Amino acid sequence: MQCGRWRNFSSSNSVMAFKYLLPLLLLSLLVANCASRPLYRLPSEAKHATKKPLQTSRPYNLAHRGSNGELPEETAPAYMRAIEEGADFIETDILSSKDGVLICHHDVNLDDTTDVADHKEFADRKRTYEVQGMNMTGFFTVDFTLKELKTLGAKQRYPFRDQQYNGKFPIITFDEYISIALDAPRVVGIYPEIKNPVFMNQQVKWADGKKFEDKFVETLKKYGYKGSYLSEDWLKQPIFIQSFAATSLVYISNMTDSPKLFLIDDVTILTEDTNKTYAEITSDAYLDYIKPYVIGIGPWKDTIVPVNNNRLMTPTDLVARAHSRNLQVHPYTYRNENQFLHLEFNQDPYLEYDYWLNKIGVDGLFTDFTGSLHNYQELKSPLPQQQ
Repeated sequence: MQCGRWRNFSSSNSVMAFKYLLPLLLLSLLVANCASRPLYRLPSEAKHATKKPLQTSRPYNLAHRGSNGELPEETAPAYMRAIEEGADFIETDILSSKDGVLICHHDVNLDDTTDVADHKEFADRKRTYEVQGMNMTGFFTVDFTLKELKTLGAKQRYPFRDQQYNGKFPIITFDEYISIALDAPRVVGIYPEIKNPVFMNQQVKWADGKKFEDKFVETLKKYGYKGSYLSEDWLKQPIFIQSFAATSLVYISNMTDSPKLFLIDDVTILTEDTNKTYAEITSDAYLDYIKPYVIGIGPWKDTIVPVNNNRLMTPTDLVARAHSRNLQVHPYTYRNENQFLHLEFNQDPYLEYDYWLNKIGVDGLFTDFTGSLHNYQELKSPLPQQQ
């Protein structure tokens, strides 16, 4: 079999059907035949009588869109790789297809992380939408059915990262992402985001009249996710639900008791669901308002420690104010490449991890390089033998 994009496999309806029903199997076959890295076997191939529990004694290693420093983001191999490397949770962004199927994809458009531009059959799908108050032109998930999205190949977002897997892995569904976590050889948590809910609810209408958030929670319930933080149910199937839209988190608060985190962007940006800036959202009054609905916050790291000319400034008191309200803090995003490391860290990601975990004192880190964070933690704070 020659290496190529997924659409090269779909020369007949039967092959398309097979690809649609068994995407993870074909993923593995592609990796085996096309890539120089080892084959990532399907999690479901391994049978585990007793799973090693989730560690809760040190800050969480949160695989940001999987191990996307190595493999295209939010693909099955990126998540399997993150699990192999020691992630506590695998993180994803949930959007919807045109036909209402929930998928794992970060951007509302497809331009930066898929090969959609190479698909001439979709040339007429380019649209301009208003997203978070700004006009955006491109190819959007909401204009493609799941079957059409499955013909696209994922690609690396950053050109300085490994490009050899571009076009080889498809977009996966929310269900497929969950199955990867549940079939892992140890207990691995999921960390899905209710992504751009205002836009999703504007563009996608479900036949039963339900909202994007309803479909999101229904999927989690279908797979048994429930329970408050550190409860017996939660420890069996750990989950954090996240969103930049506070209204979505409040809306689902009566639908699920699973722990939720409110994401925080640059303080000058308006939230998509309110007219408030994130500066207002990080006020004491707003933290007091949101506290009954969430277990923590997920701020952009520069909101916690401002940066000027790539140098760290004096840290804000955001972490202290969150901790005083018993809220966890899970900042984003930690990346190993020099262009993402501030000058104080001397091109050493371990120094960055040490600063944030031991000086700033956060409770988890979203990282593109799960393996390096895991190795750092094993060196500095190895887990007890029973875990």
